[in-house]
Amino acid sequence: MDFAPALPTFFVTLREGVEAALVVGIVLACLNKAQQSQLNRWVYLGIGAGLLGSLLTGILIFNSVAQAQQALPTLEPIIEPLFDSLFCAIAIVMLSWMLLWMTRQARSLKGDIEGDVIAALQEDDAAGITIFSLVCIAVLREGIETVLFIFTSVEQSVTAAIGAAGGLLGATLIGLALFKWGVRINLRAFFQVMGVLLILIVGGLVISFFRNLDAAFLAISNFDPVNVDLCISQTSCILGPQLWDARDVLPDKAFPGVLLKTLLGYREQLFAGQLLAYLAFIITVGGTYFRSLGAGPTAQKSPSS
Repeated sequence: MDFAPALPTFFVTLREGVEAALVVGIVLACLNKAQQSQLNRWVYLGIGAGLLGSLLTGILIFNSVAQAQQALPTLEPIIEPLFDSLFCAIAIVMLSWMLLWMTRQARSLKGDIEGDVIAALQEDDAAGITIFSLVCIAVLREGIETVLFIFTSVEQSVTAAIGAAGGLLGATLIGLALFKWGVRINLRAFFQVMGVLLILIVGGLVISFFRNLDAAFLAISNFDPVNVDLCISQTSCILGPQLWDARDVLPDKAFPGVLLKTLLGYREQLFAGQLLAYLAFIITVGGTYFRSLGAGPTAQKSPSS
């Protein structure tokens, strides 16, 4: 089995999982400090509910697409790329927004969560539900982002599952190392490296988005070629001229091309529109991310100390 396609899923799940683990660890530490460890069960229930909600979201998305294709079999060539484009766009927006938001908010992350827990403890009977909701939302948010990424970028379900499981295991170990074993980890460096990787991986999603959109326009044109013609050429509808075709030199389904594809957005066939969109994304989102780093990206010192 080729494990290269599992790498993006692993990295995304690892990063999102560590973000959720930080929230869980801070909540547990705060409860222990307040001598309210009897509320820990609400934390674990929140983790389980968040994971279950993420899984159900993935099942709902898969079933919705399958039902739409079954209900309109003649439109399946159009529906599939349109759904791929839609979920790809949602994944790009969510992953990019959360990356930038976490980078800006991480400095105050620990204080904000501790404030929420302290406020919850003052609610007496409702404290457990409030803590459950805090943890569940954090885990569910990161889980849905991962599910969307898997749905839009991975074709091999077994490989995706392996990558996601590996990332989840890694995030769990990092969380235990920080909050249970007292290991000091430079989370600032970790999130900076993972942030750069995430930008490059999402940049690959941008390329896939335009390819899926182009495939949808091509399918629409082929559905009624007499009255509808949305393509500017036989090879592309909206992507412009082809810049290169390296299928014989560096195919993206074999090593090392598949590694370049999964991590850097490389494609054996690339069109001008895809390259322009990729560069625009890297410049705008990547530039914003690196500017945000100057503001001091993390509350990592507090959890690790």
